[in-house]
Amino acid sequence: MNQFSRSELIFGKDGIERLSRARVAVFGIGGVGGYTVEALARGGIGALDLIDSDTVNLTNLNRQIIATHKTIGMYKVDAAENRIHEINPGIKVKTYKVFYTQDTKALFDFSCYDYVVDAIDTVAGKIALAEQAQEAGTRIISCMGAGNKVDATMLEVADIYKTSVCPLARAVRKILKERGIKKLKVVYSKEIPVKTSPTEETKGTSGNPVPGSTSFVPSAAGLIIAGEIIKELSGFNTLRNKP
Repeated sequence: MNQFSRSELIFGKDGIERLSRARVAVFGIGGVGGYTVEALARGGIGALDLIDSDTVNLTNLNRQIIATHKTIGMYKVDAAENRIHEINPGIKVKTYKVFYTQDTKALFDFSCYDYVVDAIDTVAGKIALAEQAQEAGTRIISCMGAGNKVDATMLEVADIYKTSVCPLARAVRKILKERGIKKLKVVYSKEIPVKTSPTEETKGTSGNPVPGSTSFVPSAAGLIIAGEIIKELSGFNTLRNKP
């Protein structure tokens, strides 16, 4: 018996071995990305690259799996790495304490990755990730807006060009079309966002209001992303679709 014996019942020994050889990059280790990392580690992914320049703060406690009172002040990538190695000491982890932009994208060779996760907040960053993944021929999945949402059952996986309602998806879709990028796998929701009344305490570092968030919608999005990756990289989707 081993720690992946229950997973092996579903994905098979060959599938678990494929996952152990896979390398996944997760950009953004927050409410969505943290849960993605957790599920990938528990799912048997052999190598994880974690990219985030932020540190854990008190307001992260309501939704981020890496956030505890003990990790406040730590870099999120360091907190995530510690957690990953408590789950599976054998996982190879590489951390980057950087904010992904056009200026920092050269730090990353996407051809090394089997999959890329976009769990960052900025439109410019999402576009740059999609472009870099396309140039390298690397699979990518991107999370659209999870803020101010309360119905996790409305999350779904689709191509960006088949999305509707989500304002972030609309903005990303428009620019991708202008850039000639014809597809992007996303997790998004058609739920109408809750209207909030931000206070001084909930303003972001730029002074702009930040969206409200819950313990259950970002986490659900992160787990959905991890599920898509594990099913693809293990070969489960291919086997299931055979006649």
